[in-house]
Amino acid sequence: MTNIASLTLEVADTAAAEQFYSAAFGLDSRLRLRASEAATSGFRGFTLSLVVAQPAEVDSLVGSAVEAGATVLKPAAKSLWGYGGVVQAPDGTIWKVATSAKKNTGPATRRIDEVVLLLGVADISATRKFYVEQGLTVAKSFGRMYVEFAAGAGSVKLGLYRRRALAKDAGVSPDGSGSHRLAIGGSGAPFTDPDGFAWEAAAPVAAS
Repeated sequence: MTNIASLTLEVADTAAAEQFYSAAFGLDSRLRLRASEAATSGFRGFTLSLVVAQPAEVDSLVGSAVEAGATVLKPAAKSLWGYGGVVQAPDGTIWKVATSAKKNTGPATRRIDEVVLLLGVADISATRKFYVEQGLTVAKSFGRMYVEFAAGAGSVKLGLYRRRALAKDAGVSPDGSGSHRLAIGGSGAPFTDPDGFAWEAAAPVAAS
C-alpha cells in the first residue's frame, strides 16, 4: 500500500517558514520545507488538517499559530461535527485544527493525533479510481462528495473533496491557478495525479 510519509511545502523563505511551524504547531518530520519561487495565485487546491483530542488543543494550536503570524480564516467555534478553526500560514498554506469532541476532559497537551491532507479535485470518482490503481485503499467513501484512504501508522492521511466544497470549508474562494506548492512524499514510485498533485519518493529522515 502507498503511504504518505511526509509533505514538502514549497516556500519563498525556508528560514521564516521553519520558525513559523516550530512556534505554531511543533510539527515533526512529516512536514518538510524547500525553497521555491513557483508562481501561484488564490486557492492552491489543498488544505492540511491537524486532528486533536479536545477543544483546548484547538485553541492552543490556533492561538500559537496566530501569535507566530498566521491569519485567521475561520475562528475556532463549535459546529455539528465538533470544534475547530482555520488559519492561513504566512507562506499561504491553509491549516484546519479540529476535534470531534465538544468538551474538554483535561488541560491542553498540544498533542496532534493525525495530520490529514485534503485535496480539492475536479472529479471525485476519477481521482479515487486513480489512487486505488496506485495502491491506496479506500477507508471511507461518501459518493461524489468525499473519499478517505487508509493510512499506515505515523503516516499522513489522505482525503479527497470537491474543490469548491474544500474551499468553502476553508473559508476562501475556490479560484486559483499556478503551482500547488506541495510535494507529497510517498512510499512508492513518483507520479502526478489527475489534478496535478505531484508525489515523489520520500527522502529518509536525517538522524538527529
